[in-house]
Amino acid sequence: QVHLVESGGRLVQAGDSLRLSCGVSGLTFGSTAMGWFRQAPGKERDFVGTISWSGSAIYYADSVKGRFTISRDNAENTVYLQMNSLKPEDTAVYYCAAGRFSRTSSKANDYSYWGQGTQVTVSS
Repeated sequence: QVHLVESGGRLVQAGDSLRLSCGVSGLTFGSTAMGWFRQAPGKERDFVGTISWSGSAIYYADSVKGRFTISRDNAENTVYLQMNSLKPEDTAVYYCAAGRFSRTSSKANDYSYWGQGTQVTVSS
């Protein structure tokens, strides 16, 4: 059974940094692309970033480019999202997802498994 568990979300102030983690079990993590998405209240789930199985290919949404960094530790079956210079508009539930393939994708439909999400709230 596949499990993805996010952690690290909390209330922070604008300009602060935060690191989210996502532990994965039940699949061949080292062969799977991973993604981060977020969903603000009343809005659709949006792409944040994605990382290939090897970590050699990483892509970000324009809204977070230059502020957020995705990384992964295949030995620990964990993917991270480092968020710097946080803004109130970054407030959302953040989800990690395991891809159907090894390649990266910004499309939610290309991800098979999802975590339960972790709340990030950025106050102004």
